[in-house]
Amino acid sequence: MLPLTKRQREILDYLNDFIQQHGYAPSLEEIGRRFSLSSLATVHKHLSNLQEKGFIRRAWNRSRSVELVPSRASVRALDLPLLGYVAAGSPIEAVAGSETISVPETLAGKRDSYVLRVKGNSMIDEQIRDGDFVIVEDRRTADNGEMVIALVGGLDVTLKKFYRENGKVRLQPANPTMQPLMFDPDQVAVQGVVVGVMRKY
Repeated sequence: MLPLTKRQREILDYLNDFIQQHGYAPSLEEIGRRFSLSSLATVHKHLSNLQEKGFIRRAWNRSRSVELVPSRASVRALDLPLLGYVAAGSPIEAVAGSETISVPETLAGKRDSYVLRVKGNSMIDEQIRDGDFVIVEDRRTADNGEMVIALVGGLDVTLKKFYRENGKVRLQPANPTMQPLMFDPDQVAVQGVVVGVMRKY
């Protein structure tokens, strides 16, 4: 499945909303008006691209004949920044990049979110493996038991379960072969809370 351009995604979302509201697809003219496209040929080209990429089906001889291809089309995607790696193991330095990655809207956090690629296997019992992508909601606080991206000692970033207990912060791996990490609260800064995980096969 080929990725969509921003405009193609906007048109796909519009088609989705329109069909859900009216029970039929918008006309080429309606799509053109919605996106201020004066030429119907441009609208036609966008629809042809969506069709080639497998998101819609059309009957060439009928108006309003656009059908969304199920499953793919029903999930909107957001482009979130891919901000490098996070260690699920020993902390490593966080490296910021300029890439983005498409994430289904249902996985993205309610606030600003970003994506990190996991290195290591300390969260294996949470079904997070080396090479997976975690979707992180940008938050500075966490509740006990939430999975966090924690900045330790101002330098190293790690992915662990977060617990406050007895005046300390416990960063708990989800791997029986690894020990929890104990820190004074001023040594640990929550950078975000994990709200989803994606794997590429």
